[in-house]
Amino acid sequence: MKRMQFIRPTEHYDQRITDIDEQICELIKQRKEGSDNNPGFPPFEYISDWAAKFELYEDFLKSVFGTLFSEEHFKPMVEPTGFRKHIAVLQSIEADEFFYTLTSIRQYSNASVIMLSMDWDITSELYANKLHHFELYIGETYDSRMTNGGSSSGHAAYNYVVSPPLPDDISGIKLEFREFSSPLKKDGTGNEIVFKLE
Repeated sequence: MKRMQFIRPTEHYDQRITDIDEQICELIKQRKEGSDNNPGFPPFEYISDWAAKFELYEDFLKSVFGTLFSEEHFKPMVEPTGFRKHIAVLQSIEADEFFYTLTSIRQYSNASVIMLSMDWDITSELYANKLHHFELYIGETYDSRMTNGGSSSGHAAYNYVVSPPLPDDISGIKLEFREFSSPLKKDGTGNEIVFKLE
């Protein structure tokens, strides 16, 4: 999702703690490297112990570790610029009473934009209130982010920005839409919608 610009909350900064703040940044880097960038989230009992030991609020520490857990969401996003062309895709897949459609890819000078559409029968009670969150995977060469999306009765659509841009000849490219239970990507449902472009 597109983030709002962060605004510095105050002009005040105590220069006496500059070295400490730099050490915090160094420790964050060590934490990433020591966990192979997959630290998980500390058990609440650990957080309770640390809060008592260091005289901090438990909910504050939970928020800190929650931010560290979702660091990937703070990665700078590419804003598509310099529209070039549409590439027709015109493919659809039906799975579990859902109809998934890719109509086209918008090509920009610095990125591609892919829209996934979903349609379903609104009278089906089994799926009426089911929430979906799909992440797009194309391979290690490409970075893909869902920038926006929305749904109404029986229909949903999601936009993904891919960088660098896909080639104009998209034949042979595989687009994997993997479903997660939440935008934090911690619990995969195992459901995948795969389009093989021609």
